[in-house]
Amino acid sequence: MMKRSIQLIVLVLMVLCQNTGSAVAQTCSYDGTISVVPVQLEQRGKSVYINIDFVLNDVRVKSAHGVDFIPRLIAPTRNLNLPKVSIKGHNEYLAYERWLSLMSTKEKNLYEKPYVVEKSSKRRNDTIKYRYVLPYESWMDDAQVEVQRDECGCGETQLMSVEPLGDVDLERMLVPYVVVPHLAYLQPAAEEVKNREIQAECFLDFEVNKINIRPEYMNNPKELAKIRAMIDELKSDPSIKVNKLDIVGYASPEGSLANNKRLSEGRAMALRDYLASKYDFSRNQYYIVFGGENWDGLVKALDSFEMEYKDEVLNIIKDVPLEKGRETKLMQLRGGVPYRYMLKYIFPSLRVAICKVNYEIKNFNVDEAKEIIKTRPQNLSLNEMFLVANTYPKGSQEFIDVFETAVRMYPKDEIASINAAMAALSRNDLVSAERYLKMVNAHKQLPEYSNAMGVLMLLKGDYEHAEEYLKAAAEAGLEAAGQNLEELATKRTNAAEIEKKNKNRDK
Repeated sequence: MMKRSIQLIVLVLMVLCQNTGSAVAQTCSYDGTISVVPVQLEQRGKSVYINIDFVLNDVRVKSAHGVDFIPRLIAPTRNLNLPKVSIKGHNEYLAYERWLSLMSTKEKNLYEKPYVVEKSSKRRNDTIKYRYVLPYESWMDDAQVEVQRDECGCGETQLMSVEPLGDVDLERMLVPYVVVPHLAYLQPAAEEVKNREIQAECFLDFEVNKINIRPEYMNNPKELAKIRAMIDELKSDPSIKVNKLDIVGYASPEGSLANNKRLSEGRAMALRDYLASKYDFSRNQYYIVFGGENWDGLVKALDSFEMEYKDEVLNIIKDVPLEKGRETKLMQLRGGVPYRYMLKYIFPSLRVAICKVNYEIKNFNVDEAKEIIKTRPQNLSLNEMFLVANTYPKGSQEFIDVFETAVRMYPKDEIASINAAMAALSRNDLVSAERYLKMVNAHKQLPEYSNAMGVLMLLKGDYEHAEEYLKAAAEAGLEAAGQNLEELATKRTNAAEIEKKNKNRDK
């Protein structure tokens, strides 16, 4: 198990230049004193932070001399020299600059660059701040940091050990582990023929018991314009071929069914004749359909109306079958007051005609689809959008945008919802991801759905449910789910360590 601390040999030094008489004694290269003050030694997540201050007090390096300070990470199994701090006198600094300028590209690539090279031709009273970050490796658990001094540049170094304060243990800083989710997108099946349907409702005004359309009568100009706008848009698109037009006529509930059928079919045929006068579709592309008495429309209309006895009206519609006299019951309710109100204010809006256009769209290659998605994304199939998404780097904004466009175009498609949830999770949008996943039938137990739910639960901190979902997806053979189980295990361990540390701190 990883140890909880890294040791630092803390060296607060008053380093005086003098001959020590030892075998590695060196000529004094500078005047003044240098203090080496440890500031930070921490492991945070996947990084180790080593911060040291080199405090210069009245320091002047002799012109032809220099001094290097070399921090080292020392462990029983491995040592690591860190980039050095080099302070040079005037002439030595100029020689260093000339040497750099003459260095070949190959030599520069092999050169171990120092942390900093500074000039000290005049006396200095300042601080060189050493701030270094390196990737954490397990061997560093037992490591210490020491600083060596090299005054001749020849590799003969002295461990700076004057007046040490001793060893100080610094605890590893525990930071919350950031989960890296592994996402599995579903490729939709390709459509051999892209059949689509679009519809527009129009509430046409007819004279009493008449079936002919008067285009300028009452609200008819506005209502007919809705249908023309829909058809005009389809006809202007060269990638679309119209197959058929269904004209569906609905009647309001008053009167006999036979008369209502006659009126609604006649009015639907009048709409067909009107469209035939405007467009070049063949006669056999039109289909007339009687939609019946519009009881569903009545219930929907009542939801937006405030009227007396509304609940009683709705109960009759719900509980009394047509063949058992539903309309008669409504006419008799409360002396006919609610029925007369509906007859005047609601029933006219139920005499609606719907034009449904069935059409097919050509298939596009990936290059064409990348352009079409910018202007008419509704013309692409889910498979075409998936192929477009995969032309972009996975997880990029363009990649995510395609899946969010797909779910807007196909809001009821479960594959589109799962992929949109994955895209939302990739940018940590848990609210959108949860909304998309609620649109998927959980009972189908798609492994990609289970994986998405597992990632959602993991990011929300619900580790028990995350494990259930991810195990189900992994058992179904989804590789990403197995990787997410590893993320879950790491997150749980990290959370437990943080909790334990906080409890110890509170004691």
